[in-house]
Amino acid sequence: MRMRSGKPERDRGQVTIEFLGMTPTILVTLIALWQVVLVGYTFVLAGNAADEAVRAGTAVGPGVRQGACQEAGLKHLSEAWRSGATVTCGGSGYVTADVRLEVPILFPGTLSFPYAVRGHAGAVEEETD
Repeated sequence: MRMRSGKPERDRGQVTIEFLGMTPTILVTLIALWQVVLVGYTFVLAGNAADEAVRAGTAVGPGVRQGACQEAGLKHLSEAWRSGATVTCGGSGYVTADVRLEVPILFPGTLSFPYAVRGHAGAVEEETD
């Protein structure tokens, strides 16, 4: 048996075999982490859209509130999240906004999970003179 650098010949390629065995585990872990990031980002977007919608809803009268809320809630969403988004506003005196966004699977704008992320915000209606 020949020795190279003090190691037996039979250990050659062991690192390659171990790396190839771990590659699927590493890839699945990275995909899962990316999906968790997308879910978290969708929660952030839903909360921000609800805040923007309720802010716009408190500044207008009750007759045009839904339109102003919807426009403001969808304004800062990219097309990938805007396509499945719903914004509803209501209330008198205390205005509330509810935003529903679909969570994309791996790539925004393609497939979505069957459940949605919801954002909710509320604010007191501004007085008009």
